[in-house]
Amino acid sequence: MNLSSKLSEVASRYQDKPAIIFENNPYTFDDVDRSVEHYAAVLERMGVKVGDRVAIQLSKRMEFIFLELAVLSVGGIVIPLNPDYKAQEIEYFLTDSGSALYFTDYDCFSRVQTELQKLDKLKVVLMDSAQGAGALSLFDELRTGLPPGYTRPYPTGGDDAAVICYTSGTTGRSKGAMITHRNLISNMMSLHKIWQWSDRDVLLHVLPLFHVHGLFVALHGALNAGATMIMHQKFDPERTWEVLEKAKCTIFMGVPTMYQRLSTQWDLIDRTPDLQSMRVFISGSAPLLETQFHRFEQQTGFRILERYGMTETGMIASNTLDPRGRKPMSVGFPLPGVDIRVVSHSRDDVTPGEVGEVWIRGENVFKGYWQMPEKTRESFHEGWFMSGDLGYQDPDDNARLYLVGRAKELIITGGYNVYPKEVEDVLTSHEAIKEAAVIGLPDEDFGEKVTAIVVPSEGQAPPPPESVILYCKSRLAGYKCPKTVLFVDDLPRNAMGKLQKNVLATRFADDPRSKAG
Repeated sequence: MNLSSKLSEVASRYQDKPAIIFENNPYTFDDVDRSVEHYAAVLERMGVKVGDRVAIQLSKRMEFIFLELAVLSVGGIVIPLNPDYKAQEIEYFLTDSGSALYFTDYDCFSRVQTELQKLDKLKVVLMDSAQGAGALSLFDELRTGLPPGYTRPYPTGGDDAAVICYTSGTTGRSKGAMITHRNLISNMMSLHKIWQWSDRDVLLHVLPLFHVHGLFVALHGALNAGATMIMHQKFDPERTWEVLEKAKCTIFMGVPTMYQRLSTQWDLIDRTPDLQSMRVFISGSAPLLETQFHRFEQQTGFRILERYGMTETGMIASNTLDPRGRKPMSVGFPLPGVDIRVVSHSRDDVTPGEVGEVWIRGENVFKGYWQMPEKTRESFHEGWFMSGDLGYQDPDDNARLYLVGRAKELIITGGYNVYPKEVEDVLTSHEAIKEAAVIGLPDEDFGEKVTAIVVPSEGQAPPPPESVILYCKSRLAGYKCPKTVLFVDDLPRNAMGKLQKNVLATRFADDPRSKAG
């Protein structure tokens, strides 16, 4: 089935019910569906054919939603792009994908216009009435009504690519993961089941729309359930607490950075918000610190539900809806229809409880990397997708999954394996440390030296590095402990709050302080 067709069927059952309240402007399910139909007619008139790639680089707005579902309606493939991408990045994504259309606004267009001149076959469409040289205005196109008797064709589905999501490109150039209609629908239905979505739910949506979390998990999930979304253009912690209470929200999805700011704001508000309507707070896109998990529960009484996903697979695992089944640092259990294995370097299953690479199989797993058959082959083994994530399953807790880091982040020091997350967990348990990132830097004696990049707790002076190392040594084997501790004001993160350790490795590789210790 075509994802857009499925969501249109749901909309027909909830026509007059509010689907999205975007910055206090309400849109019913029928409003959304009719807009998608209108946009689909415009796309066909522009010549979009089955398999055409359509890039969307927009700030969070309703037009993004209409466009995404309209592209799928006419058989195109959506390329969602971060509005903060710079000109050279945009040129790469548009060139690599071979996009036929590029939807953006005048602000973004003015920043990339020079680079776009190199792409003579690309048609640029602006979402506002402002004109740019060589660009069309969708504002003008939409003034033409629907053709008589128009219906959306839905020519694609199943194993056809619906979306190409570009990975963050922390090593080498970014790869375009081809996500199919089947991937999106199977994942959406699995989450519907385990999180018990219903048409009585009210989701507060504060995530960006260009990312898997905000687009596939939150937006598609809510539309599929017939739920109502309160949608904010940007996240604001004070406003979030106010709206959760006022709108009687039942679900909130965020990233750890958001939960950190919500906890900080909680201590500043005059009156405790009434959260009786809330069912669940969900966290993803980056690991949630154990200190954050416990602090949020102590403040609000809610135990955050952490889940595990990635661009290539959508959601893989989740903690249980029953709060008693949630544990800090664990991502829970595989979703219905998803199989996982934990394997060694020799590609054999490890003994339960041992660390290995997490492999994934199921209808959620992507089709492959766009125009990179070799990279696709390297990422699969006998039908299993090799995630690159390191983890282990607890043999005493129904094989509950824990993640310990990325395979490429593994530090080998003096012949011993060190998993950064284990060291980071110890560091962030120190009262004077807010955040920590552990990386391996080149070292003549050890091969790699365990190095801790640390953000001090708010309002506290950095503790002496020697005391931090001793703190670790009282809790970890000596070879796992940092040889050097460096303090910074903040850690580099991408748009979804995911730590960019490659940036740290480059930054501190030649820093004299990293040579000490």
